[in-house]
Amino acid sequence: MTKRDFLSLADLKPADVHELLDLALALKSQWRAGGQGCETQRQRLADKTLGMIFQKPSLRTRVSFDVGMSQLGGRAIYLAPEEIRLGERESIPDAARVLSRYVDGIMARVFSHEDVLALARWATVPVINGLSDFNHPCQGLTDLLTILEKRDRLEGVKLAYIGDGNNVLHSLLYGAAQVGMHLVAATPEGYGPLAEVVQQAKTMAVDTGASIELFHEPREAIRDADVVYTDTWTSMGQEEEATRRRQIFRPYQINEALLALANRDVGVMHCLPAHRGEEITDEVADGPQSWLFDQAENRLHAQKAILVASYSTS
Repeated sequence: MTKRDFLSLADLKPADVHELLDLALALKSQWRAGGQGCETQRQRLADKTLGMIFQKPSLRTRVSFDVGMSQLGGRAIYLAPEEIRLGERESIPDAARVLSRYVDGIMARVFSHEDVLALARWATVPVINGLSDFNHPCQGLTDLLTILEKRDRLEGVKLAYIGDGNNVLHSLLYGAAQVGMHLVAATPEGYGPLAEVVQQAKTMAVDTGASIELFHEPREAIRDADVVYTDTWTSMGQEEEATRRRQIFRPYQINEALLALANRDVGVMHCLPAHRGEEITDEVADGPQSWLFDQAENRLHAQKAILVASYSTS
């Protein structure tokens, strides 16, 4: 059978996205109910093994995939950066082919998107993109799951993203376009999302009724938003730019004054880790409108759906 990689939300059809969301909701409900439901889940991936390649450290990605595999009856093997040195100690094609002889699936959290594409090209088992410099599809699916739970719908929801036009925004653009959301993004000049991603999302949006708008002024983007989203201003690998970025992005901080321009029942999202006092204040992150930790929990449930779908077609 053809293996099913999970590399980008843009690779899916809208029906595929909704199917994954429905599966995630079912798995979450089943696990929370406990009892026989948990035992049934443990048969989903019984005796399956996931190899987890990490070039970047992570709290949520490592723990959620590890626990997810355990809850589904499988096991996960953590491969630290110094253990593989992907593309240095051993070529990516060789590593992909070797791992394919040992494990039933591969999750990779990498710096370069080309690395995860190469893994998928050479591996004979499903490859899941746990994060790359281009996109973060696991987070994107998690975000859709969280909004669906909180708003009981996705179509027509206005999502305002304020901050850096990074990999998280790329996945939000694809995700919003797939499910008919209205996404508006405010980024400083020169820090917007890639033009080809925006164009691709707009093309996808034609069939779903979604809309995509880009601004530089955060106050314009956030007005009447149902959901407000932010992320770190400085991603891993950009540390030398941190001081300059803090100055440029200061007007893009999600604080109580800016949040007051959104809808009264607005929800606030951040994929974490948060640099409190920079892109978001404590008052907002810990306030009544914060969805941050429900969102973090949903990494587990969204990724369990991805794992089940990937393994079931391999």
